[in-house]
Amino acid sequence: MIPPLFTMLTPMDWAALGWFVALWWGYGWLTDRRSGSPTSLNQHMLRIRIRWMTNMLYRDNRVMDSMLVGHLIHSVSFFASTTVLVLAGLLGVLASAESSHKVVMELGFTQPTERGLFEAKLLLLLAIFVYSFFCFTWAVRQFNYTIALIGGAPLEPGEEALTTAKAAAKMMTLAITSFNRGLRGYYYSFASLGWMVHPYVFIALVALVTYVLWRRQFRSAAFDAVARYSAHGMGERPQGTKGQGGM
Repeated sequence: MIPPLFTMLTPMDWAALGWFVALWWGYGWLTDRRSGSPTSLNQHMLRIRIRWMTNMLYRDNRVMDSMLVGHLIHSVSFFASTTVLVLAGLLGVLASAESSHKVVMELGFTQPTERGLFEAKLLLLLAIFVYSFFCFTWAVRQFNYTIALIGGAPLEPGEEALTTAKAAAKMMTLAITSFNRGLRGYYYSFASLGWMVHPYVFIALVALVTYVLWRRQFRSAAFDAVARYSAHGMGERPQGTKGQGGM
């Protein structure tokens, strides 16, 4: 027996959902992969974090490094708390789906849909923010692991210290990757609001959001600045040069 929801979805709805999943997943794969030469802003930032953690080994006082990571944790925690509030609001809308459905259908520019399909669209939004919440909380945990690696780094530069620095840089990159995935959920949640209007609007907004994100990663002024920096002086510092500057 086919569930009623599947009979409510038109071929255009299915196409819009497929487009949504394909672009979100495809863009995430393109920017989060860490193999090969860096081509995106995120990939260049990995090299810079390795440089940062390597420079940390040559500083007697590493309090600033921990403070910077703590600032990142604060930012991620803010988004995690905000996501809880958004989820509470969406659950409230879902609980009063009958009146919410009536209000949305009376807007004049929305495609008439049955209440079951309207609730499914709300569930899509809910699922996106649940995903973002888990990404943010996992990022906080990984940042805590990064601080532990910074605190456990040997005081004297050497092979062990360099291994710890690379591990800290990798852990920080994993944390920021989780954070970026959560933020990406926010972007695509705005695109999914277009489904409330019409599948064509949904498709257009998904394409627009993907283009905006792609441009920031590959064609922005921030990308140019970071790529120019990571292309020069990214080699590891020789041992025995303690106290000669930092990040």
